[in-house]
Amino acid sequence: MNAEFFKAKHDAGLDWPDYLAGATDDQRAAWQKVYDQVQLTDKQKEVLGSSVREMNVIALSGAWCGDCVRQGPMFQKIAEASNGKIKLRWCDRDAHMDLQDRVMVCGGKRVPVVVFAAEDFEPVGWYGDKPLAKYRILAAQLQGAGCPLPGAPIPDDELAAELADWCDQFERVQLLLRLSGRLRKKHGD
Repeated sequence: MNAEFFKAKHDAGLDWPDYLAGATDDQRAAWQKVYDQVQLTDKQKEVLGSSVREMNVIALSGAWCGDCVRQGPMFQKIAEASNGKIKLRWCDRDAHMDLQDRVMVCGGKRVPVVVFAAEDFEPVGWYGDKPLAKYRILAAQLQGAGCPLPGAPIPDDELAAELADWCDQFERVQLLLRLSGRLRKKHGD
């Protein structure tokens, strides 16, 4: 993936309200329910709010997907806490299969996948489809579906653990961008 491709995809992406406008009423309600449940800690808000570098981010998602319903609101809250440094755009997987083909996870077309890039759209990497905390939960259960039904209740401790994993990923990319020799030279810091 090159900067031009990523920029074109980012430009084609939607903001949170426009992305969810394409969902059904039930899907929007499920996303909103999780959004209302997600609570960043004061420390997470402090870390995200102290971001120095602009970060362009695409959330490749599906409004119908249980994992996306569970994690998408986390991405939105993380972006909102960044004081405008995280430029989050939403791309529906089915409408952007060329992007999906470039960010497959374990050989599969999975969502959500978060794609990170620098301010100039130079790609940094991607992460998905579930954070470590969720894989630990699934491994402990070793039964049932790997993706919950949208709207299924989410225990607060599970949500907090997954949110912490995602905050760590966004912080990792921010630190990578902050310490990048290329960007430090550009910004004189």
